Amino acid sequence: MRLDEIPLSGYGYASSTPSPVNRMMTDFALEFRDGIDINLGVGYVNERTIPKELIEEAQREVLAHPEEYRMALNYGGSKGSVNLIESIRRYHLDNRIGGMDEEILGSKDIIIGPNGATSLLDGVSQLLKPGIVITTDPIYYIYCNLLERAGFHLLAVPEDEYGIRTDMLSKSIEKLGEARQDIRFVYIVTVNNPTGTILSNGRRRELVRIVTELSRNLFRKIPIIFDKAYEDMVHDPLAEAPESGFLYDDLEIVYEVGTLSKVLAPALRIGYMTGAPGAFMRAMVQRTNDVGFSAPLITQEIASYIMDHRIDDQIKKVRTGYLERAVAVRRWIDEKLGDVIVDIRGGRAGFYYYLTFEEGIMTEEGSPLHRFLSRTTGDPAIDGAPGEKKPRVSYLPGEFCVHPEGDMAEVGRRQMRLSYGFEEPDRIEDAIEYLREGVDYVKGDSGTV
Repeated sequence: MRLDEIPLSGYGYASSTPSPVNRMMTDFALEFRDGIDINLGVGYVNERTIPKELIEEAQREVLAHPEEYRMALNYGGSKGSVNLIESIRRYHLDNRIGGMDEEILGSKDIIIGPNGATSLLDGVSQLLKPGIVITTDPIYYIYCNLLERAGFHLLAVPEDEYGIRTDMLSKSIEKLGEARQDIRFVYIVTVNNPTGTILSNGRRRELVRIVTELSRNLFRKIPIIFDKAYEDMVHDPLAEAPESGFLYDDLEIVYEVGTLSKVLAPALRIGYMTGAPGAFMRAMVQRTNDVGFSAPLITQEIASYIMDHRIDDQIKKVRTGYLERAVAVRRWIDEKLGDVIVDIRGGRAGFYYYLTFEEGIMTEEGSPLHRFLSRTTGDPAIDGAPGEKKPRVSYLPGEFCVHPEGDMAEVGRRQMRLSYGFEEPDRIEDAIEYLREGVDYVKGDSGTV
């Protein structure tokens, strides 16, 4: 007797096929050979930036002072640790993050997500009615893939060196006509992943103005979600200090999502959202309660201790380390690949470079370059004889980073994101040399390697 499969929702059916990031993370966990393969794809932070001893110290202090860090190994409140929320608030005020003062930040709620910043973004996708989401192209492929599986449609607007093209945004909204009624929210990564482009303050201000005007025209608020995952890691000394969208938010439509994953440790799973009090923020707190009551309280209190005592030194260390890497990696890219690259973004914040190759050098899965670097050409001279361990180099193909129906779909097939976060510099230099060899293989300049 044949039984039908378990009936799935539309989201469930779409999720039964692994997403690109799901496949990449699984491949890295199962197939990556330490000391042989080189990871420039999966965006792990560098292990040397994770303050293991400081985290140990913080855990000891938290557990030794239950009067200050109450029931740290028990369940926590769904809004988040009071200690951590106040630590985040103090950090922003003491450092004038985003140019905010006590009056502006005091008018906002801060909530902690159940499992990092991604869980907050997931909450947004569950709480808002499906419709159109405005975002930047190249897209943040992880969240945008989730949005589409959840039934949303993307309006992906190309960026330039200053961030989302607000002139093109206005035209794109106008072209929607009556479909403008289906716009649900705007999602912008302020240091774009994958490109590393820093959203300029001018563009941020113009974006808020456009969405404010749109909200008034539609007689309802259109929220803008600014994802600030990499904003604490702006390491270019010449970059302007990012301003908060709250500075020019007359309608209280701006929400900011931050994380401590990039500057402390991803495993702490600390993400937070800041925004005006109201039904939306209350619903976000309830969502946290529904999926696990709260983030692990012990990691929240560990993060609070570090933010109160050592966060400035830690962020300085992280920025200095990634700046040194960015400079070195850019030099190697220019030296080894400069003749075949027509555009390069990134290297000013976070830990990514985004490369666009000349015509004919494709980067998509299954392309000759991808097969060369993954050692799947079928040629033993390239892939290695049985038992021979030739290094494989992973990268993020541009086809995953652009919207397939957007203006950048074609050029995305010859783009790639390279992470200089995880591997040590000498291994990154080796990887770029292998990348050069792969390009020569594609061009037929050097035969086999």
